[in-house]
Amino acid sequence: PPLQNAELGKRAPRWIRDNEVTMCMKCKEPFNALTRRRHHCRACGHVVCWKCSDYKAHLEYDGNKLNKVCKDCYHVIIGCTDSEEKKRKGILEIESAEVSGNSVICSFLQYMEKSKPWQKAWCVIPKQEALVLYMYGAPQDVKALATIPLLGYTVDDTPKSADLPHSFKLTQSKSVHSFAADNEELKQKWLKVIHLAVKGETPECQNE
Repeated sequence: PPLQNAELGKRAPRWIRDNEVTMCMKCKEPFNALTRRRHHCRACGHVVCWKCSDYKAHLEYDGNKLNKVCKDCYHVIIGCTDSEEKKRKGILEIESAEVSGNSVICSFLQYMEKSKPWQKAWCVIPKQEALVLYMYGAPQDVKALATIPLLGYTVDDTPKSADLPHSFKLTQSKSVHSFAADNEELKQKWLKVIHLAVKGETPECQNE
C-alpha cells in the first residue's frame, strides 16, 4: 500500500516499476525516449519526469541524506501545504490504481477505434460508476486515455478476424469500439458485465 503522509521519508517506499506507467505520475505528461526520462521519487516511489523530480529533501530512512523527491512529497516533508492540490480532479484524472482496486472488472484488453491499429489498454469498470468503461495506457497511470459511457451501446460478440478470436464490439450510431481479450473466459467475464451496463443495470463484481 502507498505510504501515508506521516510516513513519507521515514520508511523506504515501494518503487513503481518503469514499465508500469506510460506517463509522469504527477504532471501526467507522457514519457518518451528522448525528452522525458523516468525518475523515481525517493519518498513515495512514484515514477515522475525530470520537472516533477526537481526537488530535494532530507529523508530519515536514508540517514537524513538529501534525496530527489517529487513536488508533493517535498511539500509534505518540509511541512507546507499546497492548496492547488485541493482543486477537484477532472473525471479522467481518477488514478488507475485507485479505480482498479475498487472495480467491477479490470484487465488488459486489445482495443481498436475506427481503422487505427490495435493497441493494448488497461480497461476498468469502476464500482462507483459501473456503467462507464475507463481505458488507461498502463495499470499505474494517473489519467485515463478515454472513457466510454456504456448505456445504450449495442454489443456484437461475433469475432470478425481470425487473429483475434476473443473479440467483441460496442456500437452506438457512428461510434464503434472494438475490444479483444486474451482468452474466451476473460471475454465472457467482460461481456457479462457489459451486457448489463448497456441496459443501465449495475453488474456484479467479477474481480474475485
